[in-house]
Amino acid sequence: MKIANSLKTLRSRDKDCKLVRRKGRVYVINKKKPRYKARQG
Repeated sequence: MKIANSLKTLRSRDKDCKLVRRKGRVYVINKKKPRYKARQG
């Protein structure tokens, strides 16, 4: 999982990436390619 300051660029890497808020944190998840997972902050 990558930890990034801005998830906007990471979300645009793949069309299956989704932005999700969980417990006050922002995540990028991708069911088809899990290596694109990321967390903000």
